[in-house]
Amino acid sequence: MIQARRTRRKVSGYIGWGFAWLAGALVVFALFDLIASVVWHGVRAFRWSMLVQPTQGVAGGLENAILGTFELVLIAIVFAAPLGILGGVYTSEFAGTRTAGIVRFLAEVLSGVPSIVIGYFGYLLMVLHWHWGFSALAGGIALTIMMLPYILRTTETSLRQVPYAQREAAWALGMTRFQAISRTIWRPAAGGIATGILLAVAIGLGETAPLLYTAGWSTHNPTGQLTNQQVPYLTYIVWDYLDQPYEAARNLAYAAAFVLLVVILVIQLGVRALVWKSSGFGRHNN
Repeated sequence: MIQARRTRRKVSGYIGWGFAWLAGALVVFALFDLIASVVWHGVRAFRWSMLVQPTQGVAGGLENAILGTFELVLIAIVFAAPLGILGGVYTSEFAGTRTAGIVRFLAEVLSGVPSIVIGYFGYLLMVLHWHWGFSALAGGIALTIMMLPYILRTTETSLRQVPYAQREAAWALGMTRFQAISRTIWRPAAGGIATGILLAVAIGLGETAPLLYTAGWSTHNPTGQLTNQQVPYLTYIVWDYLDQPYEAARNLAYAAAFVLLVVILVIQLGVRALVWKSSGFGRHNN
């Protein structure tokens, strides 16, 4: 009887692990298939002249979309980085246990809200009610709402990883809590905070749904006007042009996807480098 139970448990374990490996293999295969498809078609469609040529109808280049994308992300970072860092510092160093739990819960809820809901909220509030129209500011704030919880939680986690003894040493030297944070505690946490900001930037670069309702679309280069002027961005080309019946439009979509993939890859490599450096491996090897 005992031997039979052991055999059933082993068989059940093998079956469970088999399904787990199969599910993992399917996910990895789909991921590599997507990346390979983007790289294969993107490299063939990409031309260096696209970087200095704006979109013209369903063809042309990507200059306007690249500039518009970076404008939107820059606006989002200007708002999200200070708010996220200050929120993370407050949650980690100043808030009580109950208040910190509420902030974490709200951040988790906000990070789980579908992006299209945030876009529709931005459309009703900023585009219609505040009369900003489809604009860079409306799109940037929509991205801010999406990026904020990631920066906040990463900042809080990075600060909490700093040993408490370092805080006590700063207080023993007569520093206030604010002085201890600004002069000593933030230094070992800086790598993690920067990692959170870069990850938030990568998330913002890949968003489409909130921008459809707030930024609109334009084939012209952005002029820097924050309201009542539509803004181009790369993900719109990927989302819309790939379904066009014209080969030039599909090539432009693949080229835009390839540019986005390269930019996000560079950001991820930067994140890995910051994590590696902040973990102490670089200093240890030196």
